Formats: sequence, C-alpha cells, structure tokens
Amino acid sequence: NVALVVTAAVGIAVVVVAELLAGEVYEAVTRDDGLARLDEPVLEAMVSVRSPGLDQAVTWFTNLGGTVGMPVIATTFALVTARVWRSWTPVVLMSIGAIGSLLLTVAGKDLVGRARPPASLAVPPLETSPSFPSGHTLNATVLIGLMAYLLLLHQERRASRVATVVTAVVLVVAMGLSRVYLGHHWLTDVVAAWLLGLGW
Repeated sequence: NVALVVTAAVGIAVVVVAELLAGEVYEAVTRDDGLARLDEPVLEAMVSVRSPGLDQAVTWFTNLGGTVGMPVIATTFALVTARVWRSWTPVVLMSIGAIGSLLLTVAGKDLVGRARPPASLAVPPLETSPSFPSGHTLNATVLIGLMAYLLLLHQERRASRVATVVTAVVLVVAMGLSRVYLGHHWLTDVVAAWLLGLGW
C-alpha cells in the first residue's frame, strides 16, 4: 500500500508540474514574452539549414506522427503485444492514452486558436488547423511514452531498459523539432505539447 501511495503521489506531482509549466508556456504566448520570444529566431534558424533532401526526410518522419501514421503504429503495437503477452493491458492503456491525447489536442487548438507560422516559411503540404499545441508532438509524446512504459514492464536487462528510454526520448524530441523545422509549428507549440503529453 505504501508503494501504491508513493507512486500515486509522484504521478500526481508530475501531472501538476507538467500542466503548470504548459500553462506558463501559454501565458508566454499570450503575452509574447519569455519562451515565446524564441519562436521566430528558432524558426529562422531551422529555415536556414533546410535542403530538398532533408526536407523530404523530415517530412517522411513527421508523417509517422500524423493522423494516419501514429494510430497505425500504436494500434499495431497494442495488438501485437497484447497477443504476445496474453493481456488486454496494452490495448486498454493505449486506447485511453490515445483518446485523452486527441481530446487535449482538439481542446487546446479550439481554445487557443493560434495561427501557424507564415505559409511562406512552411514546407508543403501546408496545414490549416490552429497551431497550439502541436498535435503530432502531443500524440507522439503520449503514445511513444506508453509504448516505452509497456516495454519496460517486460524488460529485465538494464541495457534493454536504457535503450528503450533513450529511443523513446529521441523519437519524441525529434518529432517536436521536425514540426518546427518544417515551419508547421512554433517552438512554444511544441514545448507545450511535450508538457501536456508528459502530464497525460
């Protein structure tokens, strides 16, 4: 019981801190200060390193976190692991995670209604939905995080566990940065999505 209480307390603390920090990012956006002052310089820096080959590679990668790629990956993972482990836990957990992530994304975009970066700075195809938070980043944070968590429950070797965590972190960070690189989101959209996803 003590372990359960401690785990719940730590979990609640992570949620509260993550959501408070996401709120601070939102406040910075509305006031156009703090972290929001990095939005334009970071986007300009990303634009300066673009090349046709890199644009294509980053577009391919970012599509994995889109409305088709990420659901296919998450569903496949959940079904395969549920069958191998003979447990419905992966299916239930991934479903709850996906639904919550989608609701957070839609609610955030509707409530904030922030415009995306100028179309002249974006790599096609252009996106028209509101910018804050980044849906690709939020969904990737939640679903890749849950996949890593489920794998950790079944891994005993430290090397495997470290590789799982590092891979998940790299993929989530790369997904967020890909959105800025392509000019589809501001840096603050991505940071808020990381925080909201971590909290969820």
